[in-house]
Order: sequence, then structure tokens, then C-alpha cells
Amino acid sequence: MFSILSSERIAPKEYDFWVDAPRIAERAKPGQFVVLRLDEHGERIPLTIADFDRNKGSIRLIFQAVGKTTAAMALLKAGDYIRDISGPLGTPSEIDAIGTVMAVGGGVGIAALFPIIRGLKEAGNRVITVLGGRTSDLVIMKDECGRYSDELIITTDDGSEGQKGLVTDAMKTIVGRGEKIDRCWAIGPTIMMKFCSKTAEDLGLPIWVSMNPVMVDGTGMCGCCRLSVEGHIKFGCVDGPEFDGSKVNWDEFMNRMTQYKEEEKTAMEKFSAEVDLSWL
Repeated sequence: MFSILSSERIAPKEYDFWVDAPRIAERAKPGQFVVLRLDEHGERIPLTIADFDRNKGSIRLIFQAVGKTTAAMALLKAGDYIRDISGPLGTPSEIDAIGTVMAVGGGVGIAALFPIIRGLKEAGNRVITVLGGRTSDLVIMKDECGRYSDELIITTDDGSEGQKGLVTDAMKTIVGRGEKIDRCWAIGPTIMMKFCSKTAEDLGLPIWVSMNPVMVDGTGMCGCCRLSVEGHIKFGCVDGPEFDGSKVNWDEFMNRMTQYKEEEKTAMEKFSAEVDLSWL
């Protein structure tokens, strides 16, 4: 059992938990994730480790309530427990002294990007960060990301904060003003990562993305998280979650992400009939 130390709603349908997990916190690195189960009858879902405190023995999980399990998790408060958490899982981000890097985050993906930004800055890189969302209140962790960025650019679809437009517009602007970018990271909704990868390819920039396929065991045994990278089958949980965005078969991946859409809809409808979720 893993005790929830704090819980906070930080954006519409987005929640921020610190959880007591000393063994995971001791070994966690940027880019890694956990697989958790709320109770003994619950499904197993992956969540990226948004932060970790080795001294306090805690990890930070930021998630969006979009399905039954994450909606149920949003109901939990400090003092409640999560039944199982396995981790840290996945291959850590390749962080080194690279030069000038561009980190692009969208929506709840910003939480996964944050430890990478911090790691890149602590490794001595110049970090240019682009954070985007549909509206200002969906751009999370601005102050935390800004603390480890040499430059922070905000974009919103509606122009409610920062530049009006998409994160890909900011990517083009940065390169267009003469910045030499040695490597990019992009983490966010699948469609965002797809177009960030296309933009990076057009600009001649190497780019890493963090894939979020359906997972069950998180050890490569079940095969649910498979995706095609440069024509080869890879597993998001053990080969990833980070991959070269220019080599991912995005259309195939996006199609696979919809395979349980009807089951997810049914589960959410049943849960909504039992629990008032109007406040999410």
C-alpha cells in the first residue's frame, strides 16, 4: 500500500499527487514511469514520474482524469492509499551536456517533461522551453519549468497567455531567429508529438518523444504497448518510453490508441452512474 501525502487539483481535470514510495524515489530518473493499480480489482495504468524527492522518499504523479481509473484516482485525498505501484520502469532519458536544447510540452505532458528539463539544465545545457495548451489554465508547471529554463515561451490556442498559436509555431520561430538547436524533446498529446516531430524533421532537428501506449505489465511481456519505429516492432515499456520522433509510425500508433475506445467509454459511463463526477 502506498500512502498519498498530498493531492491538489492544478487544472481542469488535472491532479497533482505526492505519494510515499521510498524505494521508487531512490532509483527514479527523468523519463521513467510507474504502473499502478488503485485496488485489487483495478486495471493497471502507466503514469510518468513527474518528480521525485529522494530525501523524503516520495514521488510525484500528475494525471488527467479522462477514464474510469483516473477519475477514481481523482477522488482520492491525502491519507488515502494506492494498492500497488511498480517502478521505476522504462529507459531513462539520455541526458548529457549536449549544448542548446529545446523542450516542448503540451497539456499534462508537461509533467513528464519537467524532470527532463531539470536534468538537462543541471547537466549544463542551455534550455529553451515551449509550453502550450488550448487555454492559459491548461498550461501547468510554468514556474517550475521556468526555474530550469534559460528561456520560457508560452503558447495558447486562444491567445489567453503568451503567443497565440501552436507549439510548432514557436519551434519555427526559435529556429528562424538563428538559434542552433542540438536536440529537441516533445511530450504531450499524441497528435502534438506527431506534428512536433514533423516540424523538427522539416527544420533538420533531432527530436525525442515520450510514447504513451496502452500498458498492462510494464515489463514487455504482454505486448500491449508495441509500436513501429523505423519499421521495427518496439515495446513502449522497455524499449521506451522515449523514441526518435522522426522514426515513429504515427498513423499506426494513433490507430492502436483507439482500439479500446468503446470499452473505455462503457466503463466510464457505468462509473459515472455510480459516482457524481460533475466536479472533475
